[in-house]
Amino acid sequence: MSEHRAGPRELRRLLAAVTAVGSDLDLEVILRRIVGAAADLVDASYGALGVLNPERTNLSDFVTVGLDADAEAAIGPRPKGHGILGLLIVDPRPIRLPDLTAHPDSFGFPPNHPPMSSFLGVPIFVGGLAYGNLYLTDKRGGGGFTDIDEELAVALAVAAGTAIEKARLHARVRELDLIADRDRIARDLHDTVIQRLFATGLALQGAARLAGPLPEVADRIQQAVDELDLVVRQVRSSIFELHAAETSSHGIRRQLLALGDELTGALGYAPTFQFEGPVDAAADEVVGGHLLAVVGEALANVARHASSPVARVRVVVADGLLTATIDDEGVGLGPRREGGHGLDNLQRRAHELGGHALVEPRPEGGTHVEWSVPVA
Repeated sequence: MSEHRAGPRELRRLLAAVTAVGSDLDLEVILRRIVGAAADLVDASYGALGVLNPERTNLSDFVTVGLDADAEAAIGPRPKGHGILGLLIVDPRPIRLPDLTAHPDSFGFPPNHPPMSSFLGVPIFVGGLAYGNLYLTDKRGGGGFTDIDEELAVALAVAAGTAIEKARLHARVRELDLIADRDRIARDLHDTVIQRLFATGLALQGAARLAGPLPEVADRIQQAVDELDLVVRQVRSSIFELHAAETSSHGIRRQLLALGDELTGALGYAPTFQFEGPVDAAADEVVGGHLLAVVGEALANVARHASSPVARVRVVVADGLLTATIDDEGVGLGPRREGGHGLDNLQRRAHELGGHALVEPRPEGGTHVEWSVPVA
């Protein structure tokens, strides 16, 4: 640094920039404000904020100002932190260059990238660790960035680190609030809704006994009781899903639903899924991988061979077993399909885990696939 220091005008601009950066709690908004405020503060034509990956070896995100959407699209993929941009990743200290293209580490620019010369780079720290870097180029009016520009950018980077940390804490608080809401909903479902459904079912069963001479009425009541039992199982499954969502957004339920979305085009419709029991908790990485493959192969067979108007997938965890069934209402098992590689694969996957698999025709038409393995 030289002996020059920021004057009242520059300090007022810095204060305005700090205020703008810290006036929101959404991280994406804050990052964009940081870049815009930094470029305005030092009169840069272009600005960018590169966010480091968890290993702090490359850039995982790159937020820019000074280029419109078409110009950014024409340049292509966002930079990962090579060349001049990587200098601050290796050594997180401010760097100022009168002409970045003259530096020995310069990689040059990709096609359609605007020419840039003067450069100012400043690291951003959050909680004492490098979070990312501010990159500012092309001082307006010509010339290079000054020591005052560097001083202002460093001060803004400190405020930016505080704002980013506050936004991350706010996001964590919201996440904890969401977890608390899930717990409350799960308790309400278990303690109130399920108990009332049980009570209603018992009352209906009592009414069925009173309808002795009226078998049609008794049958109707029993159907209603069966429906209530199904609703109770579905509510319990929803409770398990609420708890599983606290620890993972990539559980086997979500992966199976995503698989169904992928196969919708081949099937011509969306397959239906039903889950019962703690599916996400029971299906570890190994079981989950086999389960995805089994359901995927079964649904692919339905798409290729069954000509079925529906495909139903049911995954149940109960009594130490995870059981997946896939049913269709298509043409059923043909001679070329029976005993083919598909069944061999299902059985092999089940046997590897100490379970069993079968493929059989449904009495009402179509095919029933069952795959069952022990789980903790």
